[in-house]
Amino acid sequence: MRISWLVAQRELLERIKTRSFISMAIVGPLLVLLITYILFVLGGNDKSNWKVLIADPANIMEAKILANNNGSISYDFANNYVQLEEFENGKRFQKYDVLIEVNEKILINKTAYLFYREKPNFSTSMTMQFQLERRLEEVLAERFTKMTVQDYRRIKQPLTVGFRNLYDPKNESTTLDSWVGFFFGGLILFFILLFGMTILRSVSSEKSNRIVEVLLASVKPRQLMLGKIAGIGIAAIIQLGLWIIIVSFGLFVIRETLFPDMLDASKWDVAKMAKEVQNMTFQQQLNRSYGYNSFVELIYDRIQFDNMLFYFLIFLVAGYIFYGTFFAALGATSGSENDGQQFIIPIVLLLLIALWAGYYVLNNPESSLSFWFSMLPFTSPMVCMVKLAQGYNPGEGYQLFVSFGILVISSLLTLRIAGRLYTNGILQFGHRLRLNQFVKWLRNG
Repeated sequence: MRISWLVAQRELLERIKTRSFISMAIVGPLLVLLITYILFVLGGNDKSNWKVLIADPANIMEAKILANNNGSISYDFANNYVQLEEFENGKRFQKYDVLIEVNEKILINKTAYLFYREKPNFSTSMTMQFQLERRLEEVLAERFTKMTVQDYRRIKQPLTVGFRNLYDPKNESTTLDSWVGFFFGGLILFFILLFGMTILRSVSSEKSNRIVEVLLASVKPRQLMLGKIAGIGIAAIIQLGLWIIIVSFGLFVIRETLFPDMLDASKWDVAKMAKEVQNMTFQQQLNRSYGYNSFVELIYDRIQFDNMLFYFLIFLVAGYIFYGTFFAALGATSGSENDGQQFIIPIVLLLLIALWAGYYVLNNPESSLSFWFSMLPFTSPMVCMVKLAQGYNPGEGYQLFVSFGILVISSLLTLRIAGRLYTNGILQFGHRLRLNQFVKWLRNG
């Protein structure tokens, strides 16, 4: 182990001093922040005209609502209930993009539901919510208080609007929390591929340059392989830690500067707001702030980081060892660097299958195939993150530990197999990879 650790230190120092490592540690998280910003500014359907039908059988809104000054959203009212099936298929409703249900309980529970055919972007979504909420405030102030609308707005309770796909009104296909798990799983696969390729290039380069002949004069092949996998793995964890620090700090800066929390009363300038409240620029700023801060709330409040990050780390390590042994064995057994590049395709396909499996489980969490995906070591690092974010059903939590146990056992098994291939193939040159050669090297322990 001491010799393997020395090899790991050598690999670690060699990696962290490279320009690619430093640039990836900085540019990678900055790209994540840039994409996040773009998604919240431009995300969703940005069509210019939205036709909205408000079903208001109790006539609470009195067929009135604050309309957008630029005319991008137009409203019609229905004085009866509109069934979702009728709105979805009825010819007279096809001209409408959105249905908003306003029932008689809205004055008590402050809750409405918005059903869309195509999901609007954050700005449009929050503009609809803002305009509905402003009209409701006028109704509440008029019916139940003697205050002015401006005084009522200072103590109001926010309106909750549930945005739902018309074709999936129960949100059965996916949830926001599930996408968090999908992101964590995707991050595992990304780092496995990125640093697995690093293992392959390192082994192939040392083999083609004959440096490995000098190293094997004082180090056993298995020790060299273990040290290389460990050193590059530690470099991956360091880079991941830098990503987490930079992205977390970046989200905080973006929230405080570009998307300040307009709903935080401590940041209100009442006099200024009174003058600007009718200004659509201010409304759009409020809408964008609301959408982004909902995302930040998801990140900082709703995700159980202590639980999620723990399992993320152990599945990342186990998954990296499982796949990393394939990359190391492939680099050692290839007769040339071109051979290694050609045979990388099956491993990449396995990672793509794992990514697809995560998306499948996200949409079908209760299927039997989802269960088997969580048990297979090829897909479990991705799938278990999604299932962990969704939450295991009562009495099924043991499945997470079984999945991890299978992954650990599989990693130890592939280490043993890869050790044999590495030992027998690392000093072989100029040959072409064939199945019978693999079998021969596996037999020669």
